[in-house]
Amino acid sequence: MDPSSNGAPLSIAAAPIDAAAAANATPAAAASSPTKTVVLVTGGTGLVGQALREIVEADPVEGYEWYFAGSKDADLTDAAAVAALFDRVKPGACLHLAAYVGGLFANMTHRVEFWQRNVAMQDAVMHCCHERGVRRLVSCLSTCVFPDKTTYPIDETMIHDGPPHSSNEGYAYAKRMVDVQNRMYNSQHGHEFTAVIPTNIFGKFDNFSVSDGHVIPGLIHKCYLAKKNGEAFVVSGSGKPLRQFVFSKDLARLMLWTLREYKETDPIILSVDEEDEVSIADVANAIVSAMDFKGEVVFDTSRADGQFKKTASNKKLRKYLPDFKFTSFEDALKETVEWFVANYETVRK
Repeated sequence: MDPSSNGAPLSIAAAPIDAAAAANATPAAAASSPTKTVVLVTGGTGLVGQALREIVEADPVEGYEWYFAGSKDADLTDAAAVAALFDRVKPGACLHLAAYVGGLFANMTHRVEFWQRNVAMQDAVMHCCHERGVRRLVSCLSTCVFPDKTTYPIDETMIHDGPPHSSNEGYAYAKRMVDVQNRMYNSQHGHEFTAVIPTNIFGKFDNFSVSDGHVIPGLIHKCYLAKKNGEAFVVSGSGKPLRQFVFSKDLARLMLWTLREYKETDPIILSVDEEDEVSIADVANAIVSAMDFKGEVVFDTSRADGQFKKTASNKKLRKYLPDFKFTSFEDALKETVEWFVANYETVRK
């Protein structure tokens, strides 16, 4: 089931994406009209924003117009810049996808920055939504907000049950505050602020930095370089930790459904099923296959593994969308690798 097939139709007032340049493109301004809702998408030139743009361009329906805001539009940590963006776009709804993000070692090194920048962004966006009458705001969290010591699978009721893993506490605590702020704004002002909690996202337009990227894009780049240079493909850690990965285009479809159909204000986990959890070793082997890498694969056990597992329940999602079909991990990874190789010179890395 495609969740974007139900409810009011959507349209997009933007030119088609140029694959090589889209990551750095400045979005076209959305034109408001009495019959359409302008949706401001922060992080609109990033991983999920570009997937969302691709989805709504491929299957446009009436009722919405889209403004995909990137870093060139506003510094979201600057409240005045965010206010100017809202005044220019005049949104009727907002998808807050922007965040200051990075991989395990970036989180361990820059804890303060991950806290400060994310809190500043979300506070400015929420305040502008409130002041300008934008009642519908959907923010994007992460499963790292959940407690380190917990029972599995984790679900939406467990966010504040204990400290998150120490390796990414700055980011995790900042994102937890989205849930707290949503409740306060909704209770005091009658808004419809909510949040989605995806598991690990991957796909085109990701940050493929070897040092600062998340696990899949970082490993894709490392494997590419190992193949190019005739070296071993070195994977940090033992390869044993388990993760649920969601393809960015699947998440984009689910974000559309959340915006249009999800009426609760409590958070909802957007994830593949529990049985689709894979190990980091599985990920590395899938990348080797997709990259057609013939060299040696080495697991560097001197590097930290991070949290062993974060298995999430998507029971709440399946209650609403029992027939939603996720793209197979192998197919999604193959599409991502092929795009990365074809656009290597221009990808974020």
